[in-house]
Amino acid sequence: MLSLTTLLEFNFRWPTMVPGEVLALTTLMVFAILATLEFHAPREKRPKKHLRQSYKTNISLFFVNSIAMSLVSASTLLVLAERYSGKGLLNTLSSPAWKAVLSFLMLDLLMYLWHKASHSFDCLWMFHKVHHNDPYLNITTSFRIHFLELVITNFLKALLIILLGIEEAMVLTSEAIMTLFIMFHHTNISFKGEKLLGHFIIVPSLHRTHHSTQRCEHDSNYGAVLSLWDRLFGTLAELKAAEIGIKGNSPQDLVNLIKFGFGFTLPTPPSVQPINLDAMIAEAAYYKAEKRGFYPGNEIRDWLEAKREIITLVYGDKSVKNNSTRKHQCNYFKFINFNMNHTRIQDF
Repeated sequence: MLSLTTLLEFNFRWPTMVPGEVLALTTLMVFAILATLEFHAPREKRPKKHLRQSYKTNISLFFVNSIAMSLVSASTLLVLAERYSGKGLLNTLSSPAWKAVLSFLMLDLLMYLWHKASHSFDCLWMFHKVHHNDPYLNITTSFRIHFLELVITNFLKALLIILLGIEEAMVLTSEAIMTLFIMFHHTNISFKGEKLLGHFIIVPSLHRTHHSTQRCEHDSNYGAVLSLWDRLFGTLAELKAAEIGIKGNSPQDLVNLIKFGFGFTLPTPPSVQPINLDAMIAEAAYYKAEKRGFYPGNEIRDWLEAKREIITLVYGDKSVKNNSTRKHQCNYFKFINFNMNHTRIQDF
């Protein structure tokens, strides 16, 4: 996908197609409309703080990629199209309409196959997981792409352009269409007729499944524009994803996200769960009572021994001042009642 910045950088002279400036402006307008719909009527409501972080990171990554692609000549696809438009396999067709249709279908199929490969091979998933680690799927997630994944994508497109001889006008038109559709199916919206429309194109509900944390769900719905390829190759899944993103901790800021694509992550401190002494003491006392067959009369001794053992286990031999005596006593009496009820049940 060519970046919006790339579309704005170049002036194209097309005798039969819409000027590139108009396509770029249209893309920006569609982005604004979809972002507004997402903000006012989201499919899933998200905390504004987290959504702002997602917007900030994704837009920053978009600008970094745009600058990087400019340095490596992002116009290569268009130059190749201009040079090889009359030399590829499509040159055997006399109909411009069929050339245009087949050019688009082949580029869309390429995106499907490349997307599927990015999920199938670890060396490719390493970069593609950057796109998937956004836990708050929204329109800007469509720009959350690692630079190297973008380079490889354009390289594959370049090979297809040379092989088929796709014309320059069709290259830019296809790029614009794909950009619009990719923004669309990442948008956090729902609408009437979405399921029906999903029989023909990838809609937000289908792509939301693709962003599931469960691999059995996210290894599906690979299409960029048409859902035809997923239906044809058996990778379509009409499921509701319970959770979005990838499993485990992953960075959400720009710098560490780029490193994340190379397999480098900053060490994160392990989460420390608070110690629930009451539960530990109650469980230990229960097992002591169980060993003696829940015979009544030793409940206090069991509780005090369990309390002493657990505190020694947790804090060592240090004397610990207990600031929650009443709480422990309350739990002790709960334990007594449970023990007595348990004994009654056994007697019955």
